[in-house]
Order: sequence, then C-alpha cells, then structure tokens
Amino acid sequence: MESDAAIEVHDLHYAYKNRPALIGTTFRVEKQTIHGFVGPNGAGKTTTLKILATLLRPQRGGAAVLGNDVVRHYKAVRRRIGYMPENFSMYRQMTVFEYLDFFGAAYGMGTVERTKTIEEVLALTDMTGRQNDLIKGLSRGMSQRVTLARVLVHDPTVLLLDEPASGLDPRGRIELMEILKELRRMGKTVFISSHILTELTTLCDSITIIDRGRIKYSGEMSTLVAPQGGVVQYLLTLREPSDPTETALKTLAGVGEVRKLDDVPEYLITFDRETLSTNDMLAAVIAAGGRVVSLKENVRHLNEAFMDLTEPGVPA
Repeated sequence: MESDAAIEVHDLHYAYKNRPALIGTTFRVEKQTIHGFVGPNGAGKTTTLKILATLLRPQRGGAAVLGNDVVRHYKAVRRRIGYMPENFSMYRQMTVFEYLDFFGAAYGMGTVERTKTIEEVLALTDMTGRQNDLIKGLSRGMSQRVTLARVLVHDPTVLLLDEPASGLDPRGRIELMEILKELRRMGKTVFISSHILTELTTLCDSITIIDRGRIKYSGEMSTLVAPQGGVVQYLLTLREPSDPTETALKTLAGVGEVRKLDDVPEYLITFDRETLSTNDMLAAVIAAGGRVVSLKENVRHLNEAFMDLTEPGVPA
C-alpha cells in the first residue's frame, strides 16, 4: 500500500549484544525531498540505513518505505530503493559499462533497455565518455559516481546514501550535491547520511539529528537553523567603519547588542524584530552617514544546532 511518506520509522530498537544502537528511533521523511541524517560516530546512522535497506531486521518497532514494511514486504522495498553504503566494493576488473550492465541484467532488464539506461545514468552522473574505462583505474571521486550510477540503474524512487561524499575533494562534493538536487527535481527522495554539515544546510529540505540511538531533532531544516523567538541577528557591512552609525544603532529601540567584528566594517546586530524592522534600522544607518554594502540575517548555523543537541564524547 502506497504511503504519503517516503520513509516512516516508528519506535525502532536495535542492539549489538549489550550495546544499544537505536533506542525508540522515530522520524518521517516526505516524498521528493532531500533529507539529511546526521549524528556523531556511533550514533546509529548506519544501523538505521541498513534496516531501511532490509539488510538488518528491527529488534523492536518498525520501518516502512513508501508504505511497504521493511520486514514483511522486503522485496517490494528493495525494488523501490537504491542503497549506497559508505564502504562499497566494486568489480575492479570490469569496465564502467560492464559493471553497470551486469547490475542491469541482475534487475531483469533487457539488452536494449540496459544500454539506454546506462547512457542516461552516465549522463546524469557526468560520466559520459568513461564507459570503457576500467574500474580499477578510477579515482575515488569517479568510483563514487559509478557507484551512484549503479544505484540508479533500476530507477529507484528512494535513495539511501551513507556518507556519499566521504573522501571527495571540495569540487567533487559540490558536483555531487548538484547531482542530488537534480535527482530531487526528477521526483526522487534522497535520504543522505553525512558529516559535512555546512553543505547539508543549503542542500536539505529537512533533517534528522540522532545521538546515541535517540532522535534529538527531526523536521524542516529552516526551523532548525532559524533564530528562536522574536530575537534575530543581522550582519551589517559598511564601506568603512563609522562610529556615528554604531552609536545610532545602539540607541534604537529593540536593539540588544551591536558588536563590531574585528577590524572590518562589519557589525553583528541583535534586535527584537517585533519592535524594530530592518527598514527602520537601515534608515537610521543612512541618516547617521553609514554607507551600506549589505544587510543580511545571520541565521543559526547547522554546526551550532548540532553541537547544542548532541552530547560530547564517544558513546560507550
């Protein structure tokens, strides 16, 4: 039975001998979104992904992908998902085309269909022209792309990606993020585990933070990184430092703090937006002689939220 959610996890428990990995884990992922899944090492991320991929059976609780229970309807789940583990092995003696063709055949695709599909997934992952390269001669980044292409061969609806950017250089990570955005535009749901928090902030629609097997936050990314209450911070950049501007800002009703950043003409302004509007703030700056370059909200960074919600140290 099709669900209105891509992934639903309810009261999931799993332990390795006497060490709990998941303790009542519950969250939901909407369709056609990119959902980040983050947490410290040992938090339970890979265990959750393996359960969703039907490689582990929940010891208590349950999980479903597109309404299909991962235990009772595991065959239906496997047809609808593409799973990319963090540590993947490849048939290194094959060419890129042979490798993808092998998996296409394993999914029961005919020769003509396989050839057409391979061309499409190579184009999507920017690997066109590399189909005759040997797997063993590929760099880490190229190997990541081929593995992602392999995940896409059977046209899955939900992608489960465990640290897909691990080991990639900055350019490789940026290019991977663009591929994931394109997959979302194609109507796929991307569930991505990653340690690279700065990139998740702009990539993901929603996020789940897990620590020591327990969910600390699950919801929209914008809600997590938004300032709390009516108090916000804005970063004001001027052409040159201006003491009169700083004084004028400090006397405005609703302003809590004006802090000049180092030696640059930038000011971090904390104020209550229910009392003071940005228009009034700009008017005061200009009236005081300040030459404005930019004024932008200083939203709470994902790194800060992550540190607030997770505990220090390594799980026992």
